[in-house]
Amino acid sequence: MGDWLRHIALNAKARTGFGPRLIVWFLIAAVSLALALGFLCTAAFVWLAGRYDAVTAGLMLGGVFLLIAVVAAVAGWIARLRNIERARRELAARSHANWLDPKFLAIGIEIGRTLGWRRLVTLAAVGLFAAGLGKEWFGSGEKRSENRDTSDD
Repeated sequence: MGDWLRHIALNAKARTGFGPRLIVWFLIAAVSLALALGFLCTAAFVWLAGRYDAVTAGLMLGGVFLLIAVVAAVAGWIARLRNIERARRELAARSHANWLDPKFLAIGIEIGRTLGWRRLVTLAAVGLFAAGLGKEWFGSGEKRSENRDTSDD
């Protein structure tokens, strides 16, 4: 069991390059970046305080950071909406493509031979009926939640 886990870990490391040294170097880079931004903000404040007064310099830097935060939040929201739409398209494409997979068709033919085609047709009819009921019951709840989401705008 230990060899199997080690094989998976080495395979993941070979594909991604992820390891302890990478974590240490990225941690050093993150701390250095935070310190650099701190010193740059301090220098910007001192320069602005020399040109204007300290309160105006603080308000200007606060406004710049607020603007950056708003732009990042809007960009994040747009990325979220795009990810949702992309995931919905992929799910729709997968749901249609799975039934045409030759493996599933071969399995279906084998089940038909094993159970007999009459029993299989009966089971398929019952399955379609259950799927229709499930879609009717659970689909109406989905429409209600979508109506609630659009009415909040």
